[in-house]
Amino acid sequence: MIPGPDKVKWHARVNDQEVSFPIESNAILLDVLRDQGGSLGTKRGCDMGTCGCCSVMVNGTPKLSCLVLAQEAIGSEITTVEGLSSGHYLHPIQRTFAECGGSQCGFCTPGFLVVSAALLNENPSPSDQEIKTAIEGNLCRCTGYQQIVDSIREASEILKSGRHIDDSTSSKSDPHPGFKE
Repeated sequence: MIPGPDKVKWHARVNDQEVSFPIESNAILLDVLRDQGGSLGTKRGCDMGTCGCCSVMVNGTPKLSCLVLAQEAIGSEITTVEGLSSGHYLHPIQRTFAECGGSQCGFCTPGFLVVSAALLNENPSPSDQEIKTAIEGNLCRCTGYQQIVDSIREASEILKSGRHIDDSTSSKSDPHPGFKE
């Protein structure tokens, strides 16, 4: 019988929550976030760092979680797609992906959303070329990318104008403000 890897105590701040659990010493961040942290929005795509589906922010920088050893992220601030929203309110990039057709089948969407949010955190007014450069490591088989660029541009406009703040004026939290029964 071959011995398994040692267990180590892993801790980080994931989506503004302190988490801690034992992990295998050779675990990758993708597996820890999905299997132990419950962040199922972080997708397993290629497992080789070529598709971007598994993108998360580690200390504000987009990283491919399939290529990061979990131990390298001990003590870090990690944001997955689930951590982009503010309570019941979607981040502007999440709203604009839905409104502008940035997501088609949706499999690649979490990675695009995380990378796009990181771009807008760093540069709230990116040019189209800066947007294309930021998302070049993420693959989509459905959209042809123009709707994704349009979504990011529109989210930039929302963030610059402060319009997203108006969502909180409602007396009732509604994660789907455009939906009426």
